[in-house]
Amino acid sequence: MNPEKEKWVLLALLSIIWGSSFILIKKSLEHFNPYEVGALRVLIAGIILLPIAAMNIRKFPKKNVKWLILAAITGNFIPMFLFPIAETEVSSSIAGIINSMMPIFVIIVGALLWKFQTTKRQIIGVFISFSGACILAFSGGEGGEFKLIPILLLLLATLLYAISTTTVKSKLSDIPAKILSAFVFSFVLILPSLIALVLAGFFNDLKADNNLLIGLGFVSLLSVFGTGLAMMLNYRLLSVSTPLFASTVTLLMPIVAIIWGLLDGEKLTLMQGFGGLIILAGLIFLRQMPSKQK
Repeated sequence: MNPEKEKWVLLALLSIIWGSSFILIKKSLEHFNPYEVGALRVLIAGIILLPIAAMNIRKFPKKNVKWLILAAITGNFIPMFLFPIAETEVSSSIAGIINSMMPIFVIIVGALLWKFQTTKRQIIGVFISFSGACILAFSGGEGGEFKLIPILLLLLATLLYAISTTTVKSKLSDIPAKILSAFVFSFVLILPSLIALVLAGFFNDLKADNNLLIGLGFVSLLSVFGTGLAMMLNYRLLSVSTPLFASTVTLLMPIVAIIWGLLDGEKLTLMQGFGGLIILAGLIFLRQMPSKQK
């Protein structure tokens, strides 16, 4: 498959997989606390990918270890806890909408850390989308309650995703996606996630019953598809496209997240829907090229 067609196929697959992650987080939270969900998500992915990492241990260049650790912590560890914590206060649909601001952070991080070029149009798009995030933050939920803290947690997670994405593109793009994913989750994150699981009290509260099995089922789906497989696809997408194009998967993810949320009985207020549309409008604006450039 040629790179141009491949990147669009990868974009569609990632939109479906990652867009479904928010409802899986919500369902997992019915059985575990947010810290257990985050730790289990990373740990299961690490155990599954460990054989791949072990077989390719000599293929990873030692000079890139520091960039591997940075990408792992910012993209595959801290956000895995921030999203469940935030989703104890906001719906999975809102989490999906906020996550759509990732292209904005890719532009900001890329310009500040990696000297990516930023256009005036992109800056305007950033401000439009930021205003939409403010509307979401101050609109409250169905009961009108103030939801600033979880919105800020979601924005922080999205910022960390952007740092990881631009780091991978700038420093790790020559490493095959499967091997990179295996090293991230196995050699870097298995031990921290296991420690987090112990500190979260998972083993103290462990009871072998149907509730545990159902919860593990949701977390396993989230881990295998929404984490392990999705990161392989994402790293491959970064190798055949740009960080900004790869981040536009977040434009489609809210559609999937909202559909799942509505099917699960969630409701969006008029103000929240308006804020989400403003975010998407800003993202579409910054993605469009002027007619002369086209």
